Amino acid sequence: MISSKIVGVGSYLPEKILTNDDLEQMLDTSDEWIQARTGIKKRHIADENQKTSDLATIAVENALKNANLSSNDLDALILATTTPDLIFPATAVRVQNNIKMNSGFAFDIQAVCSGFLYALQLGDSLIKSNKAKRVAIIGAETMSRIIDWTDRSTCVLFGDGAGSVILEKTESNEHQGIIDIELFSDGSLQDILVVNGGVSGGNLDKKIEMNGREVFRYAVTKMPKSIQSIMNKNQITLENLDWVLLHQANERITKAVVDKLGIDIEKAVSTVSHHANTSAASIPIALEHYISSGKVKTGDLIALAAVGGGLTWGSALLKI
Repeated sequence: MISSKIVGVGSYLPEKILTNDDLEQMLDTSDEWIQARTGIKKRHIADENQKTSDLATIAVENALKNANLSSNDLDALILATTTPDLIFPATAVRVQNNIKMNSGFAFDIQAVCSGFLYALQLGDSLIKSNKAKRVAIIGAETMSRIIDWTDRSTCVLFGDGAGSVILEKTESNEHQGIIDIELFSDGSLQDILVVNGGVSGGNLDKKIEMNGREVFRYAVTKMPKSIQSIMNKNQITLENLDWVLLHQANERITKAVVDKLGIDIEKAVSTVSHHANTSAASIPIALEHYISSGKVKTGDLIALAAVGGGLTWGSALLKI
């Protein structure tokens, strides 16, 4: 049975750090207020000369190094981002050029905070259909460019960063690598989290608008339901999970989802305090951190889940 497995992980966070104390000097908020509602302590902000492609390039280079591979070992590169460098060409081809990947193909996808799971599904499908043997999956964002820094309800939540995994073809009769992925969307909920501008609308200067109450409600409903669905489909019990890795948006959301699933909070991956919500980059950043620190080990079974603007959501099961 052909499947894909993760053979390398990498991430990158910009050097500039914006703490909650820094935000206190900018608007009416406080470290206590932010931490109590989100669990966030700081976020990384890209330098004015750094583009999304720059962050993505460093992350995928780190993943290739971790996998002991070169860029020309790749057959495809998929970049999930909602903050591309340009209208076109795709940011992925700029990364392809940066890493001197001289063959294969590269493209972007956009599903906001669920983007990494969408990209993972595409990479896994390319491998299972024998269209590729190795695929780089990247989530990269410069969310600071679409934030209204006078809006304390949103600007405290987001940060910049990139994460990457390298998928490789494997053949085994046992569950390993990516076991399954399920994706969903509901366009009727598009207005609860939106940047209300774009090319065809003629306005490229809009910022993030969010109905926080509604986003929270759907996040703590959709993610546990999705995880339970994929577990049931694959006849795996929640007790067998070693880790639950949710999109790193808000510590309260993580706790609420884990409570609904009845899983020990110690099994929940948590890195949001260090980098805030990095949208499509949050899951691979967190995964790289837990693997490199030795917390996640070979053979561990992990459930991933995310909710993003659209509304988009989904889950994945994988064995490291």
